Amino acid sequence: MKKFLFLSLALFPFMQSGTAQSLEKMQWFNEPEQWEIKDGVLSMFVTPQSDYWRISHYGFTVDDAPFYFTTYGGEFEVKVKVSGDYKTRFDQAGLMLRIDHENYIKAGIEFVDGKFNISTVVTHKTSDWSVITLDKAVPYIWIKAVRRLDAVELFYSFDDKEYVMMRNAWLQDNTPVHVGLMAASPDGDGFRATFEHFKVRHLPDKRRLEWLSKNSAE
Repeated sequence: MKKFLFLSLALFPFMQSGTAQSLEKMQWFNEPEQWEIKDGVLSMFVTPQSDYWRISHYGFTVDDAPFYFTTYGGEFEVKVKVSGDYKTRFDQAGLMLRIDHENYIKAGIEFVDGKFNISTVVTHKTSDWSVITLDKAVPYIWIKAVRRLDAVELFYSFDDKEYVMMRNAWLQDNTPVHVGLMAASPDGDGFRATFEHFKVRHLPDKRRLEWLSKNSAE
């Protein structure tokens, strides 16, 4: 027993350092024609006239924008630094959490009518859209999502230090989720988007922690 404990403690630093997701091991949904991974940075030329949206307001469904993802179960925190040369209305880039074509959340920065917006689309059968308009252009932004139980908390930051909550959205719990990097250019001819410091960190199941707290031996 002591030997096992010693080995577990010895491995702990290694396990902690392994939280960053390797981009090379991820996979594409709607792979764009031009993309590359270099020094842990993903850059892509976003497919023209592509997007994720279902039905509401516009009356159509599109599910064809680039999405580079990995799959996680349980609870986790994910974040990424996003930048792009946005130029056409609705050009956008950020994170996406996706169960299937009817259930997903995308959050990031979106260029609308000459202004930069922190944007979130939540889709369950139909899509909704919420924005926070920025008072000036920004060279990059950090987006973070925290999945706990059946909720996802979404945050943005300009420095990866101070995060501001932008939305709390429902997402089915106890279901595997595709987690990754999304960009779209619904009205445009595409643009260059860059994703840096993508990282997913596993979080212990909240219900189990509460159960252990109530049922631990004294």
